Amino acid sequence: MLIVVLAVALLTAVIPFAAHRARQALYPQKYEDCVRMYAQEYGIDEKYIYAIIRTESGFDPKAESDAGARGLMQITRETFEWIKTKIAPDEQIGFDSLYDPETNIRFGSYFLSFCLERYDGDLSTAAAAYHSGVSKVNELLKQSEYSSDGRTLHTFPYSQMSNYVRKVQKNYEQYCALYS
Repeated sequence: MLIVVLAVALLTAVIPFAAHRARQALYPQKYEDCVRMYAQEYGIDEKYIYAIIRTESGFDPKAESDAGARGLMQITRETFEWIKTKIAPDEQIGFDSLYDPETNIRFGSYFLSFCLERYDGDLSTAAAAYHSGVSKVNELLKQSEYSSDGRTLHTFPYSQMSNYVRKVQKNYEQYCALYS
């Protein structure tokens, strides 16, 4: 009987730990030094950067979308060129540099911080802008069926945008639960 009690006690302690470790494997914190550094530099929660990376590329630094977005945080050429004027105007880096994890996280984190600041820290609206573009979100903010305050979206009218925002929110919630 004592052996059974000890076995149950051991399993009760081990199973939750193993389940937690398994969930962490699904929601990794790769590129931790870069994420931490740029999260601090741009004033962003690290877990939000991880949620974007997981949603965008699944942590594949060589990922490329049908639209030509590149790297971990999936940045398009147009967005890269705009960000470069803001944070690296004198640096000799090109669009191919986005395959480098540090460069990609640096540029993506800057753009994410820009979106968060522009939309009053609203994670959903910032994610929509990160994915679909600031100009598209700005258009939607003018329409009362999508925004009640003109600053944040309460409805995401396009299925791709809505699915993206939902994935980012789910990933962020998981990162918060696992790493808080």
